[in-house]
Amino acid sequence: MAKHKLFAEDDYEFELIGICSNNSDYRLCWNINQCLEITLSKGDDYVCISKKDGESVHSFYQYIEPDQQTEYFLIKNLSSTYKHLIPEKDQVDYFLLIKNNFERDLDDIVTLLRENESILTAIIFDPEELKSKGNLLF
Repeated sequence: MAKHKLFAEDDYEFELIGICSNNSDYRLCWNINQCLEITLSKGDDYVCISKKDGESVHSFYQYIEPDQQTEYFLIKNLSSTYKHLIPEKDQVDYFLLIKNNFERDLDDIVTLLRENESILTAIIFDPEELKSKGNLLF
C-alpha cells in the first residue's frame, strides 16, 4: 500500500505588534480601545500546548470590525504559570495580532499606541522571524 503525506502550510498572514506595559490586561485593553477606537472584549483564555513546556493559559481579548472584517487580538505573553507564549520575546508583555488589515497603516497604529500613557513601547515584529510563531496560530 502506498503512503501519502499531507503537507499543511501554516498561514502567518497577520501583523504583529509587541506591547510593553505595566498595566493589567483589562486596563491595557481599555486604553487600546480608546486610542484605536475599537472594542476589544474578553474572550476565552488562549490555551497553548507545547511539548517542552506543557500547557499554558494566556489572557485573550478580541474584536472584529463589522465593516472591514479586520480582526484584532490582544494576547498576554506571560501565563498565570509564568510560561511565555513567545519565549524568545520574554521582555514583551502583550501581543496585538491584527488579521485582514486593509484599512489602517501599521505604523499609524504603532504611533497611536506609543502615545498612550499606559504603554511603555510598541514594536512591530515579523511573525515569520519568530521561532515560536506556531503558538500564534488559532
